[in-house]
Amino acid sequence: MITVLVGENSFEVSEELRRQTDGFSGESERYDGETLDHSKIADLFGGQTLFSEERQIIIRDLSKNSALWSQMDTLVDRIADTTHIILVEEKLDKRTATYKMFKSAGVLKEFPVWGEKDVAAAQQWLIARATSTGVTLASSDARLIVERVGVGQWQLASALDKLSLLDSISAESIREHIELNPKENVFQLFELALSGRKDELRDVLRTLSLTEDGYMVFALLSSQAVQLAVLSIANDEPVAKDFGIHPYVATKLATAARRQGRASVVRIINVFAKADIRMKTTSADPWRIVETTLLSI
Repeated sequence: MITVLVGENSFEVSEELRRQTDGFSGESERYDGETLDHSKIADLFGGQTLFSEERQIIIRDLSKNSALWSQMDTLVDRIADTTHIILVEEKLDKRTATYKMFKSAGVLKEFPVWGEKDVAAAQQWLIARATSTGVTLASSDARLIVERVGVGQWQLASALDKLSLLDSISAESIREHIELNPKENVFQLFELALSGRKDELRDVLRTLSLTEDGYMVFALLSSQAVQLAVLSIANDEPVAKDFGIHPYVATKLATAARRQGRASVVRIINVFAKADIRMKTTSADPWRIVETTLLSI
């Protein structure tokens, strides 16, 4: 028997691997696929063990071993009835014959990473996870948690674990105990700049500069400027999902776009374009460029 777990969603891959190993009574064998040779892989796929009637063998990144990966069609036929091979891969080339073989055989499980379009799914998943652990979580609270930490399941699970220690969960306790992720902090920066609140802007900048990378913050701010431009041009058309804009962010930016007006939005894009050139062509402190850019808009 063979199972292939593939995807950049490391949380879901880890959960599925845990489910697979929990159902096995023995001790799983684990190998790095890049280090295996033909002799060893033949033993793993077709060999027996003196210590157990059944084997569960977990191999990571076997696809990076091109010599063995191209021979998988013949190797799979050798798997003993008492052996369960689990291949764990972050990415697979869907054009390869090996991928197509696993896909058509129905042994491949894919776990894509969640993005902004999966906000609703993240909220539902969070409520279901809370229920399964005996925690009561209102849909409005689930929405607030996702707004604060994003759709990453590791972060969502960690937030839920932290909140589960409280007597009850409310909007107030969520805001008190669950920190905003960097992206939400950066969005706050952009909002402050658009509102002209310079003193608050400088305070948030000082705090962020202690823990975050200036280049990363500038990249996120530039992304929000582009999203502002998209919503300004859209004229209230429902384009947020098409461009992967978080519904909460889309609502805020659409209001800002109407308030700014299209001419002002064009000016903001030009400010960011010039700042981007400075980031890439000078040795100036990135935080200084971030600050001057935000103050300029």
